Amino acid sequence: MTATTQQPPAVPPQAQRQPKPVKQYDYLLRSSHGKDYRQLAVYQAAGGYASAKKALTMGPDAVIAEVKKASVRGRGGAGFPAGVKWGFVPKDTSKPKYLVVNADEGEPGTFKDNYFLSEDPHRLIEGCIICMTALNIGATYIYIRGEFFKQIRTTEDAIAECYKAGLLGDNAMGTGKRLDVYVHTGAGAYICGEETALLESLEGKPGQPRLKPPFPAVVGAFGCPTVINNVETLAAVPLIIENGADWFLSLGVERDGGSRIVGISGHVKKPGLYEVGVGVTLFDMIYGPGGGVLEDRKIKAVIPGGSSCPVLTADELDIPMTVDGMVKAGTMLGTCGIIVIAEGTCLVKCLQRISHFYAHESCGQCTPCREGTGWLARILDDLEAGRGRSADLDVLLDVADQIGGNTICALGDAAALPVQSFVRKFRAEFEAHVTHQGCPHDRTPLPRGSRV
Repeated sequence: MTATTQQPPAVPPQAQRQPKPVKQYDYLLRSSHGKDYRQLAVYQAAGGYASAKKALTMGPDAVIAEVKKASVRGRGGAGFPAGVKWGFVPKDTSKPKYLVVNADEGEPGTFKDNYFLSEDPHRLIEGCIICMTALNIGATYIYIRGEFFKQIRTTEDAIAECYKAGLLGDNAMGTGKRLDVYVHTGAGAYICGEETALLESLEGKPGQPRLKPPFPAVVGAFGCPTVINNVETLAAVPLIIENGADWFLSLGVERDGGSRIVGISGHVKKPGLYEVGVGVTLFDMIYGPGGGVLEDRKIKAVIPGGSSCPVLTADELDIPMTVDGMVKAGTMLGTCGIIVIAEGTCLVKCLQRISHFYAHESCGQCTPCREGTGWLARILDDLEAGRGRSADLDVLLDVADQIGGNTICALGDAAALPVQSFVRKFRAEFEAHVTHQGCPHDRTPLPRGSRV
């Protein structure tokens, strides 16, 4: 496991300054090693499952304390400290306890968990085993979105190897206890990325979020105490046990430890996945590992962590990629899925596509989300097609305000926040769609028609 330094490329005049060198790691993202970590023998030859055995000698309390000290903030988007979440699970209970892995990964702009499911599934399974032994959990369910055919097969094959090797099943790793890991496939519903909707789907019911409290740590899968973690979160746990919490913290910043896998997509020269220490700025990521903007165009906007995160302008890129840093800037780190949008792109059309996604993926349980997301999408259709009115911009903000904070789960906020940030930060572009009677970026404006 090594660290490399990405030398900054020649920077176009638009960037105005050189990015700072970004140190890249391969602790989690090991694709450059040229080895097939899908195979148990290859994974073990690289030290795999040694951390799980070490965790057994440490004891449950020491493992939980180490994960807490490492300050590994949840990599699924919420950023809640994993060790603290583990501590919420009751120790003394007559009910069985479960670990559920959120591998749904349906957020547009996010593609990091896919790596582990496709290329390094044993890293995830080892993290599951450590969590199970620390919390006296007997079974894990890895919930994978149904479209991930290859990923499902790869993960199932890895699990089968673990049973054959005695790492899972009866007397797992010589503990005298039975540990089971199952793959459960979804049906492609984004809402099932929300943890309680995921639980409902796991139980065979429609994927609709639950009211909280009670929280899953107390009443989760099948009414029993449940830990729900993201794939990358659990993949980091073996590293913490292997190298210690202090080492893991040193890769990041205070209260936000470790390295993270950052996905860069959109108008960049080198889209892809990069493992970097927590705290690197957006500017340095885009102009460093990302190679800068396609055709050396100027940046118009950046979505920092997946489509649900409030958009940032080109003047807001010196923000550290930490959970707290992004919140302070009025946005979210989310899943570290950076989407770069260059000059010449229609932001109304961009928001239109985002809003149609959330309207389509609303489960329909809450009225503000069920009705409001459709309103947002239709108004944006009108603006893009030349049927917009000046009053529509305030209506967009009003509808978004009525959705945000008024739903059971965060999908309502995910739909509202992009609308609020796009309209407020780029209002002139939305107004231009009204005065132009269509999209100014189109060569030929669409004909006007009746409002829908």
